[in-house]
Amino acid sequence: MIAHEPVDPTAALAALGSRAPATLRPAVLVAVGLADLYSATTSPLGEVLVAWNGRGVSWVGAADVTDFEAGFERSVGRPLARAATLPPRLAAAISRRLAGDRRVRLPLDLRGRTPFEVAVWQKALEIPRGEVRPYGWVAAEIGRPRAVRAVGSALAHNPLPLVVPCHRVVRSDGTIGQYSLGGPAAKRTILAAEGVDPDGLEALARSGVRYIGSDTTRIVCLPSCHNARRISPRHRIPFASLAASRTAGFRTCRECRPGSGAALVA
Repeated sequence: MIAHEPVDPTAALAALGSRAPATLRPAVLVAVGLADLYSATTSPLGEVLVAWNGRGVSWVGAADVTDFEAGFERSVGRPLARAATLPPRLAAAISRRLAGDRRVRLPLDLRGRTPFEVAVWQKALEIPRGEVRPYGWVAAEIGRPRAVRAVGSALAHNPLPLVVPCHRVVRSDGTIGQYSLGGPAAKRTILAAEGVDPDGLEALARSGVRYIGSDTTRIVCLPSCHNARRISPRHRIPFASLAASRTAGFRTCRECRPGSGAALVA
């Protein structure tokens, strides 16, 4: 029998070891959501910057690297590094979301945000491309009908503009309102790219028209609802309030749900 020297398992494991690549630690931190990467993508406003980690998209901002990084640092505070491109699957999902696909799987990293803010942003995600809803509608839909100002504040602090379409929420008086990613002009640009006529909506509001009904279906909608936009001119019935539409025998649309927040325009 041949005798063997005893093997030191620690030394044996050390001999098998090799130094981990320098990129491993940053990649692991990004994967578990302890650090983020960012890169550029296109949008109706031109190039924008998008940050992400293994938990989802975490920040969207204008294509000014200094401002983007400073905003991320103030709001999020995690380590952030530039990447050459977005991961292909993430880029495709963002492109589909901007094109109006509300069913695409696009994880969002909203850690540190309040439950109220998250509820507001999730409700904004339900608004179809090419349509708008008033602040009061969002407040009523999330069960906080008196929190219209707070809804406006949450939308103003949306960390994911475009991805979470806060541009589709307008003021309760019918005007388009402000927008965190470039102001009112940028908001109009995005809405127009989605098929909304901002000037036309504001003109209707100024003339006292807040709802549109069909004299064939006897259904009343918000003016930007896709059902309202299908009504031919000779069958369109304008209303200043839902109370007037009810008196005329109309019922509310089940898709745009104009009754939400209707007390603001009684």
